[in-house]
Amino acid sequence: MSSTQRTSPTFWKDKRVLLTGHTGFKGSWLSLWLQSMKAVVRGVSLNPPTEPAMFNVARVAEGMEHRIADIRDFTAVKAQMEEFRPEIVLHMAAQPLVRLSYQQPIETYATNVMGSVHVLEAARHVGSVKAIVNVTTDKCYENREWVWGYREDEPMGGHDPYSNSKGCVELVASAYRKSFLKEAGIAMATARAGNVIGGGDWALDRLIPDILGALQSGKPVLIRNPHAIRPWQHVLEPLSGYLLLAERLYTHGQADAEGWNFGPRDDDTRPVHWIVERLCDAWGEGASWTLQPGDHPHEASFLKLDISKARQRLQWAPRWTLETALARIIDWHRAWLSEQDMRACTLAQIEAFQRDD
Repeated sequence: MSSTQRTSPTFWKDKRVLLTGHTGFKGSWLSLWLQSMKAVVRGVSLNPPTEPAMFNVARVAEGMEHRIADIRDFTAVKAQMEEFRPEIVLHMAAQPLVRLSYQQPIETYATNVMGSVHVLEAARHVGSVKAIVNVTTDKCYENREWVWGYREDEPMGGHDPYSNSKGCVELVASAYRKSFLKEAGIAMATARAGNVIGGGDWALDRLIPDILGALQSGKPVLIRNPHAIRPWQHVLEPLSGYLLLAERLYTHGQADAEGWNFGPRDDDTRPVHWIVERLCDAWGEGASWTLQPGDHPHEASFLKLDISKARQRLQWAPRWTLETALARIIDWHRAWLSEQDMRACTLAQIEAFQRDD
């Protein structure tokens, strides 16, 4: 895949980057990647959402400006933006869990919708921003259980509050682009990624953390929807897309200011039971799984992204197979269990990803 574009460390060196959600799982990986390229990074987020947390375990705060602020508070967001004066904004802060959105719908909409409004509003007034990547989700699409992938111009929707809130964010982004950002000389794109997996994810109610927790404790893994099919990908895959997209927005302006899908290869869109079985096999030691009893809230059974546009126009493509991603997760988790330096371990995986085709 020699034609695949790669993230440019030269581009990112000394760029002023404001990253929301830097204390989360994806945000921690992206923070370390930006640090490795010598970007000047300020993170704006709530405290890490879990204990343990990737942010703490990998000592992410060591190489960046770490600020605690709630994106639901416009005054706080505006103050951070004005003080730091970023050139690039990567907006990832969100309430990201489907099942939690059923329990906390108001908080989910307040964070995901109005939080995004606050970030875009602050960015358009500060006068320093040239490019914004607004991260949403593959679940922003109106899911019709199609067997083919969703393209970027499909209708927005979402059955549950989380998915629906992200569909709303896409509409907010479109309105801000047309009403304010284009005129202000700011190129803003939205990025939609699939189910990301990777070392250091301890979020509640997520497949890989649940599997690893059960394996570590020697208990069978409880699975609620073994036949659900998702576009699984290692966390570094969509992050590479976000970085590449930000570079293009910064250098090409409005030409790429639209929605983008970053998903896996077609043959890595797998059912839940396939993932569980591979991880159990890799772990060994009698690992097993079983069906979780009881009723569960609605979740889509089939979801796939069409990544043709990113392949053609950004020359972006997935780098690691799902098998490789699962092996890297086991490596990371075993390193953590053996009390290795997880900042160094994570940076080594980022470096390996950048080398691999």
